Amino acid sequence: MMTEREGQNFLQFAHKIGYDIGERMAQNIEVQFQKNFDFLPDFALFIASYKVKKTFSRHTTPPKHIQNSIRFFFHNAFDDDEPTKGKRKLKTQEKPPYVRVFPSELPYTSVFRSNSHVKVVSVFISAEYLKSFLKNDAEHFPFFFDKGSNFLIEEMMTDDILRTINDIARKEEPEALNSYYYKLKTMELLFYLFQSLNKREQSVHQKLSSKDIKAIYSVRDKIISSLDKPSAIATLKQIAGMNELKMRQLFTQVFGMGIYDYYQHSRMKEAARLLRDEQLSVSEVGYQMGFENLSHFSRVFEKHIGKKPKKYSKELA
Repeated sequence: MMTEREGQNFLQFAHKIGYDIGERMAQNIEVQFQKNFDFLPDFALFIASYKVKKTFSRHTTPPKHIQNSIRFFFHNAFDDDEPTKGKRKLKTQEKPPYVRVFPSELPYTSVFRSNSHVKVVSVFISAEYLKSFLKNDAEHFPFFFDKGSNFLIEEMMTDDILRTINDIARKEEPEALNSYYYKLKTMELLFYLFQSLNKREQSVHQKLSSKDIKAIYSVRDKIISSLDKPSAIATLKQIAGMNELKMRQLFTQVFGMGIYDYYQHSRMKEAARLLRDEQLSVSEVGYQMGFENLSHFSRVFEKHIGKKPKKYSKELA
């Protein structure tokens, strides 16, 4: 449980940056630990691990004291100290690590499920301050700096991003130059993220409505609910409630890759997890992921993970 002092620090931080957490959130979460740092008016950093006691939803609001801000939410990205009881399910309820980026003004509803464990690192940063760091590279991300742009993007995390987040969340705080350390670490984190985003194909970003966002995430959820078999496009169109062209365009805009590539990448991420966490054999994982030909599985795995599954498995031993 969060101590009274930690609770006061958390509320003081939220008040200082002008961020309304809402009564329902304060009442329905059990905080394991939290850190927060503000570098107003440029950006703020918040790290928290908490359990949800009761299902609730909340509409996010912009921090009033960071103008024209962009939100970077890094989810499920740092290690959990609690021991795991037994093996994890093959279809885990906890989503793989990902980062979601959108302007603070974008209407967005977060749903918190009862008994879920949320681990998040959040950065709220002024668009102008971010642009000053990117300099000429800002031209590759025009939608970030177009006022009124309703963009939302989600990116899978690289090893560099995960390592930096664990440095921020789990390492002991330095005895001196504390603020300087966390300022540099935040910039390092954003550097690795933009390094990953820079690999996306350049495309025109359409404005997204709340309905569009909900539809595209419903499509994504359907895709990852059945990783051993690809979902039919006809089924995905019906879920999205839009024509195939628009569905494909918006999906690529949000997730940075097409529907089939996202399916295969998610499939191989799960295969890697099964090798790493469940310690299954390569053949067991291949068949579990729906492959009849293990040579084909090996080729696809190497394409998305960077090495063949046997080599990946041996390096874990």
